[in-house]
Amino acid sequence: MNRNGLLVEMKNINKWFGGVCALKDVNFSVGYDEIVGLLGYNGAGKSTLIKILSGFYPPDSGAIYFEKKERHFTSPRDARDLGIETIYQEAAMIPKMSVLRNIFVARELCKADMGVVRYMDIPRMENESTKALDGVDLRLRSPHALVDELSGGQRQGVAIARAMYFKSKLVILDEPTNNLSVKESAKVLQFIRELKNQGISSIFISHNLYHVYPVADRIVVLSHGSKIGDFKKEDTSIDEITKLMILP
Repeated sequence: MNRNGLLVEMKNINKWFGGVCALKDVNFSVGYDEIVGLLGYNGAGKSTLIKILSGFYPPDSGAIYFEKKERHFTSPRDARDLGIETIYQEAAMIPKMSVLRNIFVARELCKADMGVVRYMDIPRMENESTKALDGVDLRLRSPHALVDELSGGQRQGVAIARAMYFKSKLVILDEPTNNLSVKESAKVLQFIRELKNQGISSIFISHNLYHVYPVADRIVVLSHGSKIGDFKKEDTSIDEITKLMILP
């Protein structure tokens, strides 16, 4: 789509937890149709920054703009209602429920009201969940398969399919390849590329540069709560970013 401008802009974000400064004057942005890799080792501030953007924490100071309007999130629902979807490394699903039910959990498709009783439209949900899974080229035995039966990579695929189906504008992926095999990691990276193909921006959070670099358009590095690097991929290299990440 190549739309101009920024989808997300976070300006001078500060966050303290007691006497510990988790973020100090951090500026962070995501463009339309852009994959931003957010890198840093444990304690760098990645999770805090993303939890502020997804409505879990308020910033102590600074401003958040989404689609050019300043936003004040009071809960994750506020962010989700704007189209910001967060997928954690243990993709937030209910293991003993089917893939179909997980895709539509809390957003079930229902038949026409029958007085005060509403009935789920299972055939329609089955058809729509199959289309959603096809959108990320995820071939499962059945949308009625239990999430418990899926591999880690397949669970990430279902979560991404759900975000695409419900027309998210920004998908935040928190360590989506953590603890996955090489083959499954490659599949998840393809899912992330498909988000971009669908016009959905994403933030790929990781400490693993070798997973982020192949798919990211831009790479941001945090260290000890401060932003220490922000590069277009073509303007840097794995070696340069590695050297930056290991600075004391």
